[in-house]
Amino acid sequence: MAGGIQGSGQEEMPAISEINVTPFVDVVLVLLVIFMVTAPMLVREQMNVNLPKASSGEKSAAKSVSIVIDKAGTVLLMEKPVPMESLGEEIKRLLAESPDAQAVISADEESRHGDVVKVMDILKGAGLTRFAIQIDRK
Repeated sequence: MAGGIQGSGQEEMPAISEINVTPFVDVVLVLLVIFMVTAPMLVREQMNVNLPKASSGEKSAAKSVSIVIDKAGTVLLMEKPVPMESLGEEIKRLLAESPDAQAVISADEESRHGDVVKVMDILKGAGLTRFAIQIDRK
């Protein structure tokens, strides 16, 4: 027999006990790049609201319910558009989950005063009595 082959014709190879992590690292880096590229696309498009500026203001520790009113009078509740007619029902649903919630109203400085007052009236009618008006500091 030539070439030093003995026995049944197959040599037993020792088991490899090391794990090759290079393919794993490649896959993780590709996934990281994919998530970095797609994450900004998943953020909901928010309304552009120009908040009024003031030199005073304070932060609250209570759970806040975000309400946005743009200059056209469109209302967003927790970043979702809500018709003015169903705003009270949605607030009641949120108050059932968190009774000590505070409403933070972000109204565009060009929005109608009447729209802000109407939203505050609906909130009070739904049982939400704590309000805050969001501003930009000067």
